[in-house]
Order: sequence, then structure tokens, then C-alpha cells
Amino acid sequence: MFYKLKENYLLRGWQKLPYALVDKRRRQPIFINAKEMRALELCNGQIDLSLPLIPQEIRDMIPQIEKNGIIRACEPGDAIAPEQEYKLYPARYIRTAHWSITGHCNYRCKHCYMSAPDAKYGELSHEQIMSIVQQLIDCGVMEVSLTGGEPLVRKDFMEIVDALLAGGIRITTIYSNGKLVTDKLLDALAERGIHPEFNMSYDGVDGWHDWLRGIPNAGKIVEDAFLRCKEKGFPTGAEMCIHNGNKHLLRQTINRLAELGCRSLKTNPISNVGAWKEGGYGKSISMQELYQIYFDYIPHYYEDGMPLSLQLGGFFSASPSRPDRYDIPCMKHCSKPENTCVCGHARMVMYISAEGRALPCMALSGMDIQEEFPLIPEIGLAQCITESRYMRLIDTRATEVLAHNPECAKCKYALQCLAGCRASALETSPTDILAPDMAICGIFKGGWTEKIAELMKNILPQEKTEAASN
Repeated sequence: MFYKLKENYLLRGWQKLPYALVDKRRRQPIFINAKEMRALELCNGQIDLSLPLIPQEIRDMIPQIEKNGIIRACEPGDAIAPEQEYKLYPARYIRTAHWSITGHCNYRCKHCYMSAPDAKYGELSHEQIMSIVQQLIDCGVMEVSLTGGEPLVRKDFMEIVDALLAGGIRITTIYSNGKLVTDKLLDALAERGIHPEFNMSYDGVDGWHDWLRGIPNAGKIVEDAFLRCKEKGFPTGAEMCIHNGNKHLLRQTINRLAELGCRSLKTNPISNVGAWKEGGYGKSISMQELYQIYFDYIPHYYEDGMPLSLQLGGFFSASPSRPDRYDIPCMKHCSKPENTCVCGHARMVMYISAEGRALPCMALSGMDIQEEFPLIPEIGLAQCITESRYMRLIDTRATEVLAHNPECAKCKYALQCLAGCRASALETSPTDILAPDMAICGIFKGGWTEKIAELMKNILPQEKTEAASN
């Protein structure tokens, strides 16, 4: 009785999560126990599982594992591929790296907190970049999204892509302003059998995109890029930066993006930092005004047929793929704060800055506090994601944040808010990463969660609205 692991499965493990079954097509691990791993290791095409020395409890597991489509019967000696054999990575589990492969950019955006036109953070050499690629592979990181600056300005961009693919890392998204999203680039990616999403900035119709990006015809350039991706079968998403100039154009902008084939949009307000502050472009839109704009738009979103998947910051999100549901992204449902990481997203997705710094998220790269976090070229990725300032923050529990903020701990929204987002909190308390996030506080204390729930009762059927908001 010989069995082997099906070809699309790998046996893997990470520190503190030592046993996992990975579907290499989806790059998604299923964490299992030691007994289950032992059973799967024996399904290598080399061992007769009917032998008496195989524990009966292991043999009893085989029929169910086969039923689940993970293994199949095989001829003796029909071995699994070497890459399928168990491998324990020398680091904690991080699923995805969001990586700024350069600090250079070919645009002059008025709100850039990285000062990308002047390359404030520069870029790593080709050798340093390739070293990080290998470290991502060696640490078992499964997915990468590439950003900048503008990632496509790197002359070795396709070499980076090839090295990631050769190491079995899936490229999920390329963030771009669209200027260099050419037929040649898309054809080169398609020849490699990949169609990553192109997520491109789009800051409003009526010329506002040109104005914010500091380049003539930037709007037409990115619209052409959306259409080019659509024609060649590449999915697209967008991000919109909202300010006092374009705040009245949310509906028109969303509908235009849908016409261009864009499938998702995420919005965020411009903060009065970096180039925006230095350029004197005016105060950022107030959070309460922003929330009112978002709130007023929600009925139009449904009137227009849910034209794309939408995330209005931490305020509201919905998708046409699940038309009977909505979400308030900032709302958590925490019952055990002692077991809850302060940022669940950052626990799975790390950010690597243009200078190679390991950060919880991209927003920190424009803040002075980033200097506290480690540089991968100095200490190595494995140490960064195992024992460093980076991992200590990632492992911080909600109880510590609430204890740090007694007023938050006493708030009736404490277990829904958990003091909010750490990056957002730093915008008002730049030296205290555990401070309360006043933007998210404004959503809860401003009564917006209740207002959204009441609004959605009139938009979605009652019984479905309740299921969606819980």
C-alpha cells in the first residue's frame, strides 16, 4: 500500500508554526499537527504503509487524507519531487512581502511622503536586491507585491521578476502610475505565465489626476494603461487620494474606473506631511467631513450597480461578488485581546522599504520612527522576522495597547476598535506607536458605525444586512 503526495502540495514549516501543507498553486498553507505531518511524510511513494511497523493510528488517517484529495495511491518507488519534501524555514511565518524595490519615480506627486522624485531613500543595488530575493525564498515568503517609488523604472525589473518566479514566489500585484505599463511589459509577463494585478493611482476626473501627479496628461496616460491591461487580460485595481480639490468627484471617478475595466478601488485622504506640507497645498480634509462624503456616497454606489469592489478607508467596504454583504474595515470583533495581535494584517504582510528596512506597513516609511526598525542588508531577513524591533511590534497584543491608553480601555468600543491603526496613530502622536488612532476613534465616537448600519437596512434586505455587519 503505497501513497504519494499529489504534485501540487509541499510540506513546510516555520518557527512556532512547524507543520504546514502548502498548495503551491494558491501559495496558501494549511497548518496541521505533528501526527498529520508524520502521516503525510510517509506518503512519499517509497514506504509501504501496510507494514506492521507503521502505527495503526497513522494508517487509519490515510483514507480520509486520500478522500480530501491530498494524496493518491501509487506504484512502489514512484517518489515525490524533492521540492515536496518537508522543509523547516529558519524564521517566523510571513505570507506576503510588500516591497518598494526603488525609491525613484518618474512623476512629481504633490503628496509624496517618500520624496520619490528626489529619491530620498534611493534604491538598493542589483546585488542587494537579489540577496533579498534569495532571503525571501529561504524564509518561505510565498507572495510579493512590487511597488516603489515607481517599480518599473528599475532597469533590472524583469530580472527581479524572474528571480522571484524561479524561487517559487508568486507576484500578486505591481503598483504603478501607469506611465511604463506598456505592451512590451505586459507581453513579457504573459510569456512567463503570470498576470499580476496592476494597481494604479487614479485621483479623479476633470484634470485632478494630472494636477496631483505633477505630470501633463497623467490622467490620459493611466486611463490608457487601464485599457491596455484590460485588453491583454491583466486585472487592475486603483487607489484614490482624496483632498479638498477632488472630494466632490468620488462618484464620477468610481464610475469612470469601472468603464476602464478596473475591478477595485481603495480611497484614503491626503495627510499634511511630506511634499504636500512642504508645497503648502492647504490643510488636509477633516476626518469628519471625509466620513460624511463617504456616507453620502454609499447609496449612489448601490444605485450605480456596485460598479467595482470598494474600500472607503476604514469606513466602509463592499464588493459586487458578495452583493448582500458589507463591512466596516476598522471594526474588529475581539473577544480575547490577550491573544489578538495589535495589527493582524501586519502579522501576515510585511513591508520592505526602498532602503531595505523591515516595517509593519508602508505608511511608516515616511515617519521618523522608521529609523527604529531594522535594515535587512545589515541583519538579514530571517532575524528581522524572528527577533527584532519589527517582530516585537508585530507580536504586541491588544491588551498592551489598551493598557497604554486607559481611556480607550474604558470606552464602550474598546473591543471593536482596539485603539485603531498604529500608523494612523503616529500621525497625531509621532513618537508613540501605541497611541490611540484618532481617525478611527472618530468613526466610533462619531456614531458612524450605527449610522452605516441604519443606512444599510434601507439598502439591503433586513435579514442579510444583519449578517453582513456582524
